[in-house]
Amino acid sequence: MKRLMCIASLLLCATLASLAHAAEPPANGCAEVTVDGYKAPDYACLSQQMGNDTRAAKAASKNREAQNIGVDKRPPNKVGLATPAATSVRMGNTFGTSVKPQRP
Repeated sequence: MKRLMCIASLLLCATLASLAHAAEPPANGCAEVTVDGYKAPDYACLSQQMGNDTRAAKAASKNREAQNIGVDKRPPNKVGLATPAATSVRMGNTFGTSVKPQRP
């Protein structure tokens, strides 16, 4: 009977230890591997760590808004319109005197 209690308590302790080990959360650090002297970080882990910030999502949306400039506010060469400088280069010495450009 005493042996049975001892075996049961050992099994209970072993089970509790394995449950406690399984319940540990994974480490927050990312593994860094060195191959032939070159360090290679785990980019998937780093991306996951960087992707959970709510402030970063708000900042990214503000950046997209700031870069979304209306067509009327853009410079003419970004929209595809001819500028006086580009026309002058294209027309060459005939600018203002002929309808045929010096350069095609």
